[in-house]
Amino acid sequence: MSKHNVYKMSVASVYPLLVAKAEKKGRTKSEVDEIIRWLTGYSQEELEAQLKKQTDYENFFAEAPKLNPSRALIKGVICGVRVEDIEEPIMREIRYLDKLIDELAKGKAMDKILRK
Repeated sequence: MSKHNVYKMSVASVYPLLVAKAEKKGRTKSEVDEIIRWLTGYSQEELEAQLKKQTDYENFFAEAPKLNPSRALIKGVICGVRVEDIEEPIMREIRYLDKLIDELAKGKAMDKILRK
């Protein structure tokens, strides 16, 4: 089975788009970073190092210090697909991130986004 092209995209190439989406709706880069740190367990320094290193999505999630167990609570549709129905682990992690950034851009409170 061939891998999706998105797996080899660097997180750093997508990161500015995530930030721009949030900022366009009045949210901040620090909120985007908080979401990524919550999801992956990276510290801010580790996140910045991954971005600087141009780490691809596959390795970004494979090397994540501690994927948040509460991420399984993320439900809903992103890009026409229910995130809870995605079977491929890396694709599911990518879509979790997409879904959280969508929630941020839609004005949802951080406590709800971070499933507190």
